Amino acid sequence: MAVLLPTIPTNITVHLGAPNAPAENVTVPFTDYIKNVASSEIFPNWPEESLRANILAQISYTLNRVYTEYYRSRGYDFDITNSTRYDHAYTKNGEVFDTISVIVDDIFNNYIKRTNAVEPLFAVFCDGVRTQCNGLSQVGTVELANNGYSALEILKYYYGDNIEIVSNAPLADNTQSYPGTSFSVGSFGDDVRKLKNELNRIARNYPAIPKIDNSTSVFDREMEESVKTFQRIFNLTADGIVGKATWYKIKQIFSAVKRLSEITSEGLTIPEIDRIFKDTLQLGDSGPEVETVQYYLAFLGYFYPQLPPIAITGFFNDETRDAVFTFESEYGLTIDGIVDANTFSAIERAYKDAVSQLPANYQSAIGEPYPGRFLVEGDRGENVRVIQRYLSRIGRVDPEIPEVDVDGIFGPQTKAAVIAIQKQLGVEQNGAIGPVEWVEIILRGNNL
Repeated sequence: MAVLLPTIPTNITVHLGAPNAPAENVTVPFTDYIKNVASSEIFPNWPEESLRANILAQISYTLNRVYTEYYRSRGYDFDITNSTRYDHAYTKNGEVFDTISVIVDDIFNNYIKRTNAVEPLFAVFCDGVRTQCNGLSQVGTVELANNGYSALEILKYYYGDNIEIVSNAPLADNTQSYPGTSFSVGSFGDDVRKLKNELNRIARNYPAIPKIDNSTSVFDREMEESVKTFQRIFNLTADGIVGKATWYKIKQIFSAVKRLSEITSEGLTIPEIDRIFKDTLQLGDSGPEVETVQYYLAFLGYFYPQLPPIAITGFFNDETRDAVFTFESEYGLTIDGIVDANTFSAIERAYKDAVSQLPANYQSAIGEPYPGRFLVEGDRGENVRVIQRYLSRIGRVDPEIPEVDVDGIFGPQTKAAVIAIQKQLGVEQNGAIGPVEWVEIILRGNNL
């Protein structure tokens, strides 16, 4: 199970003014930004442990802004400002002190967080002379350091004992969280699970938003209603589709109700950000994700003879790797035989393009083509009718699969049959029909 933990951005974009002020944006390396801020706000001749405590607070505050997309979720095109009313002092091309530069290079990928929380602490601080705050006093750290306090002890003195330092966080490009594609009924995956969790937490503060079952990873009709209600409350187009505007509004409100950008944050937990689906598939892997890739490639093989024949086994074997190699070569992708997010998107896109060009009555040699999105309870039409025919056929010979009426309406009866199939397959029992369920039902029905 993968977890989306904070990373250290390679670069950070700074707005040289208050958020709404017409001012220049500058993009600088993260380490250069921290060195500049530290040199602008603290004195290089302070005790080393005092400097380290202050710099860790500055790093954590900055990472909180980046990780929660505080400004970008509000429609801005920067990560942080240089207005001390909102953020840190930053001077374009400002002087950097050698003492501070050495310390930043040593700890730039360390940050503070609350115990049992994930996000970097919103480590509020003030100078302790002109301004006072419910956080770290910069001048006060000098006295504590002179009295023998370590950097961590200084930080605990101001932020409480339930903090810890995360060391050597990985570096990564600072990319926005929105994946670039919208989500609607029939969408599936970790992003859908994340949206469900966020909507349910928001609903605690906005009870008009209906709670939804967040144990599954499919965008169903129940989630569509929750999204529509959220959109109405926050003056968005109530279409039930999570596009860029709705995605970032959900992120903004979720961050607000969780107080992620406050020192008293409720905190993000591991279950709220974990991922249950693999980021990459490669030789030796197995499971529904592999079966999905095999299905797409097998289908595409009927239209592109350069793709080698492939069996749908659920095991990423040499045959599957060869097919991936060929696909990557034909589509100008990195040729490594590994299905990462880019390769999977390209395979899925090629499949959907092929399906869209088929005659309405076309059937491939492996059965009806998958419609290109998950079918869920509440759907109607020919695709539902097609799968019901096969489910009905299976139900007549398999006592574990309830028979269904072939009426083109995806109701509770059809959902129960799908869940029974999923239980036999050992996949998530969400009652929705994705490519794994689709090909299993078609192949099993054809073999009767």
